[in-house]
Amino acid sequence: MPATCIQKEDRMPKQKLKDFLDSEGVKYVSIVHSPAFTAQEVAASAHIPGRILAKTVMVRIDGQLSMAVVPASFSVDFDLLQGALGADKVTLAHEEDFEDRFPDCELGAMPPFGNLYGMPVYVSRSLAENDEIAFNACSHRELLKMAYKDFVKLVDPKVITFSVHAD
Repeated sequence: MPATCIQKEDRMPKQKLKDFLDSEGVKYVSIVHSPAFTAQEVAASAHIPGRILAKTVMVRIDGQLSMAVVPASFSVDFDLLQGALGADKVTLAHEEDFEDRFPDCELGAMPPFGNLYGMPVYVSRSLAENDEIAFNACSHRELLKMAYKDFVKLVDPKVITFSVHAD
């Protein structure tokens, strides 16, 4: 891969998010880690507890693309989510449903900032119990960690109970 492609790939994914956080005066820590793709691998690679690592799961709620955000060691319980929202249908979104919505992110490394992408964000109560939150910075090689209260202030997610521990 030519050097210009690598530079663009490294700079573009995280810049929109960091620019947004900087413009809002939010303090965050960047954690660079070896490439990892599952939430559990990311937590281990970055040496952070899985309970604060937010896993963004793309779902369709009555046809509307949305983000369901759970701790790394949890999974979305679609029946709980459907019931909590009073929705008719909640399904896992397919990659082709959302790959164009995140032009600045690597596929599968979307941060839980639906407000930047025009979609609602639903956060699991189990994640909301933490003082900090960490999440992919649009890359499989970098996380951002910040105060959970700052995340709430910026994203205004709906906090509900819809996750189960994924033993």
